[in-house]
Amino acid sequence: MKANNITWHEGKVTKDQRQKLNKHLSATLWFTGLSGSGKSTISVELEKKLHELGVRTYRLDGDNVRHGLNHDLGFSDEDRLENIRRIGEVSRLFVDAGVLTLTAFISPFRKDRDQVRSLFAEGEFIEIHVKASIEACEARDPKGLYKQARKGQIKDFTGIHSPYEEPYTAEIILDTEKNSVDESVDQIISYLKKNHYLSI
Repeated sequence: MKANNITWHEGKVTKDQRQKLNKHLSATLWFTGLSGSGKSTISVELEKKLHELGVRTYRLDGDNVRHGLNHDLGFSDEDRLENIRRIGEVSRLFVDAGVLTLTAFISPFRKDRDQVRSLFAEGEFIEIHVKASIEACEARDPKGLYKQARKGQIKDFTGIHSPYEEPYTAEIILDTEKNSVDESVDQIISYLKKNHYLSI
């Protein structure tokens, strides 16, 4: 049952003040794409590069979060919705803390991603479509998940049993069938610099 006796308690340090202390803006970089498209790999390398540049970051990865915060969720449409809702709220907290937040989740449904976007102020949600065909992702199959899904060992698997809805208006599109990880990282950093998230 939802509590109705709660009140927001304002602090005395604002998001703007935290951003000024950090010397960069905060936002959520929301990586979305099929399993095997390169979301986690690119986000790991991007975080490393940003850290080297002195940017305060935190990375939320789909599998990692399911070890703790979302350990009670499966992969039904309802559980996927709750998974994304929770991550959206956590991401919003990190952005309020002045941190550039990287989230790598399949997040297959547009309405769920749009719901997360609605939590943020203009410019604080950067959707990154990590684009690769189902054929390319299945050929990579780094975790062996497609093979298991084809054998019926995994149900509700995105791209096989469950649809993936590509973004209509992603801020960044990374074509990982054409570009390397380093090229994808450089593309994101160029976007962040051009749009004044970074002052470096």
